[in-house]
Amino acid sequence: MIILLLILSVLIGVLLGKFFGKNEKFAKYLLILSAGFLITVCLNEVFPEVYHSENHNIGIWVIGGVLLQMLLENLTKGFEHGHFHHHSENRILPLALMIGMFIHAFIEGIPLANETNIFSPYLMGILVHNLPISFILGAFLVQNKKFTSSSWFIIALFALASPLGVFLGKYFDENLKTYFLAIVGGIFLHISSVIIFESNKNHNINWIKIGLVVLGVAMAMLMHQFHAH
Repeated sequence: MIILLLILSVLIGVLLGKFFGKNEKFAKYLLILSAGFLITVCLNEVFPEVYHSENHNIGIWVIGGVLLQMLLENLTKGFEHGHFHHHSENRILPLALMIGMFIHAFIEGIPLANETNIFSPYLMGILVHNLPISFILGAFLVQNKKFTSSSWFIIALFALASPLGVFLGKYFDENLKTYFLAIVGGIFLHISSVIIFESNKNHNINWIKIGLVVLGVAMAMLMHQFHAH
């Protein structure tokens, strides 16, 4: 069921991008909402679990996640927070970008290897996070209001990256989950903070942005309360 949800989150995002991809405000608002949700899941769920471990150096792995995401962004060029500009009608994603996105999604799937709760806050965080990335992917790949066979191949590759992480993660030592979770926590923290802070032009108060961040936080808090009970 978890693998199905991961795939569906990508497909839903891609289809939204296909039909609403030209609406840049919609894409921006979806990114900001997801960032508020993601940073709350990160601080409220991921980090408490990570720091509950007996490894006193676990913070280094969180920092490692931040640095890893910075390295991946050299491949993705910030695709995961809306920074992709094409200059031709040849809508083929660069190989480096595809590799970066695949690695990013694959690592996120590993901590879910032994998860059975479909309402897991971490899983919800990934599902919400997948929507805007897939939206941008769908908007970029659509040609003449449809996807080509190569576009579907790229979409399938991205949709299966996290499930592959889930599958292979079952063969890892379960004690390694905390380390992978710490790495993903660093990735989440970097992406969400970049989206929130970069979307504020000229450092003026943007009430819509603040409202969307608060809404994302509120959604994550409601999920936390539901999960706690």
